[in-house]
Amino acid sequence: MKIALFTNEFPPNIYGGAGVHIDFLSQELAKLGDVEVRCFGNQEEHLKSMNVLGIQSSLTKMEDETNPHIKMFHNLSKNVEMSQHTMQADVVHCHTWYTHLAGIFSRELLQIPLILTTHSLETHRPWKVEQLGNGYFLSRWIENHAYNTADGVIAVSQQMKTDVVEAYGINPEKVTVIHNGIDPEFYKPTFDNQLLEELGINPTIPFVLFVGRITRQKGISQLISAAKYFNATCQIVLCAGAPDTPEIAKETEELIADLKSQRDGIILISEMLPREKVKVLYSHARVFACPSLYEPFGIINLEALSCETPVVGSAVGGIPEIIQEGKTGYLIELESVSRTDFNPKNPEAFQKNFAAKVNLLLDDENLANQMGKAGRERVLEKFSWESIAKTTFNYYEKVISQFEKEKA
Repeated sequence: MKIALFTNEFPPNIYGGAGVHIDFLSQELAKLGDVEVRCFGNQEEHLKSMNVLGIQSSLTKMEDETNPHIKMFHNLSKNVEMSQHTMQADVVHCHTWYTHLAGIFSRELLQIPLILTTHSLETHRPWKVEQLGNGYFLSRWIENHAYNTADGVIAVSQQMKTDVVEAYGINPEKVTVIHNGIDPEFYKPTFDNQLLEELGINPTIPFVLFVGRITRQKGISQLISAAKYFNATCQIVLCAGAPDTPEIAKETEELIADLKSQRDGIILISEMLPREKVKVLYSHARVFACPSLYEPFGIINLEALSCETPVVGSAVGGIPEIIQEGKTGYLIELESVSRTDFNPKNPEAFQKNFAAKVNLLLDDENLANQMGKAGRERVLEKFSWESIAKTTFNYYEKVISQFEKEKA
């Protein structure tokens, strides 16, 4: 089977969970078939069962600053080239709306089935209008059209299946749930006091860790506000980079500055660290914090659990399918999020409840260790990439067979 994987993110250009997903999935799928990866970037690699081609050029030029939608046109033109450079495949599998048009083009040109993985939904992320301007409304249209064209849909959680069916009115029988995975041989307890000291972290003092992009959906502003209720003796490590907009970057800087004026132990790492260093942070942390306002799955929680660190996370999206309440961490209920200011309806209650569970783990090292070990056991049992790739490959076969029957 020749599998065309279309993605915005691919190593070394990874900034979110979708990129981590496609990185590991492609490696495992290459053991089962021939994989052709098309991505945004300057990658080019030819391996035994996987060819990677990054799309560097564009039919539009970013220099046209007079056009407020130039970033959107730049993305769309890359879709044309992505499809242009895919001359043969048995199935095309797209990840995120950035490549959906390319998937539609290749579906029609090659007469092969189109499969989409639902990592998130544009219609549930209205704050992206800050990043894309009116291009956001076009991204929603593209996504809607793609889901109603696709021959198969993979949702990364049961909640995402419900969301995509409700959002775009597609047949639930067309949607299957295949969770994200983790490489437990890479993400395992790994300790390096010297790295912590280089990053300004005291290895002898417990710390709460956040890892994520500076974006509305990750809830970093909620965590910073909750941190004023954390035990005064702990450290708070914010590994936060790649802000969506200059505005949210400035807003986050001001919140952190205010927090620093109230308490000590705030360490900001304003870059996206390589995963070799991130796994060390996971391993040393007393607790990992995931205060997301929107999280279709939450692969970062798997990474933390795999490194034997308990997680306190929002009870949204796919997170409750990862964290076992009271066993591998704690889930904090989140009332509906405002579509205007992107904050919880009752932010103070959420922040206090979040801090209370974080403090339980800060106060009880034995409890944290017990939950961390249970978390790794859960990862090993449920979330290996090898089994996920086999399930995905079997789904390809099913969709291809149905597609051929409908064509006949």
